[in-house]
Amino acid sequence: MSAAFMLRLLPRLFPRGARAPLSRNLSSSAAEEPRVLLTRDAATGVATVTLNRGGKLNALDLPMFRQLAATARELISDKSVRAVVVCGAGRGFCAGIDAKSVAHPLRARENAAELLHRPEGAVSNLAQDVAFLWRKVPAPVIAVTHGVCFGGGLQIALGADMRVTSPTCRFSVMEAKWGIIPDMSLTVTIRELVPKDVALELVMTGRVFEAEEALKLGLVTRIADDPLVEGQRLAREIATRSPDAVAAAKRLLHAAYTGDEARALDLEMEVQKKLLGGWNMVAASAKA
Repeated sequence: MSAAFMLRLLPRLFPRGARAPLSRNLSSSAAEEPRVLLTRDAATGVATVTLNRGGKLNALDLPMFRQLAATARELISDKSVRAVVVCGAGRGFCAGIDAKSVAHPLRARENAAELLHRPEGAVSNLAQDVAFLWRKVPAPVIAVTHGVCFGGGLQIALGADMRVTSPTCRFSVMEAKWGIIPDMSLTVTIRELVPKDVALELVMTGRVFEAEEALKLGLVTRIADDPLVEGQRLAREIATRSPDAVAAAKRLLHAAYTGDEARALDLEMEVQKKLLGGWNMVAASAKA
């Protein structure tokens, strides 16, 4: 269920002036629990971001939206990080939005307004930030999925640069179930991965599909029996390369992948000129 949908639906479900039912799930202690954990390995330069709501299949409530966006912003400015792994605690990566929490009558109107607010000068709102901001992190971001990767969870994974999944992970765009469209940056990320007709079919049906199909479609990079181990291994391998070249490759391919050919070639030349003769290029060449 998207933030936009909740904002439209709220007046029907909870007219102004009506009494709101009480909920035992709104304790202040629950709101203060860390929804996202960030650890850094100084020896390798790999940061690990863990969705930490395993008892709820890491469903997205407002604290998780806020903390995940804040974590991404923190990593955008952290030059010591050379690769990032995003994973989920418990039985699944992320089951999507926690509709019971986000759309609760006591908070639904202000929650939706917060999720849809786009600060002046920004290109994305909070709902989009949790997926889109990973593209702005200079270091490569690897999403590690298992169990379920539904709705907003899939959009977070698609915001990463690579995806490693377990053989039994299930995927779904899911929003079609609610009669809406995905609005957490999927329109930017999915177009780089699958043909338009495939994207349309997945978005319009909202069907659940398995890891093998996700790999064939191009939505995941690889399947591993232990995806977290493989994701960490891949992150460590990339972290041994020149951080300048890795960051430049990410910036170049994201900027040029769907652009026109002339602009892509110009950007390629501009980026390469900045790398040539740099300290990290010399260091990488010495290792080769």
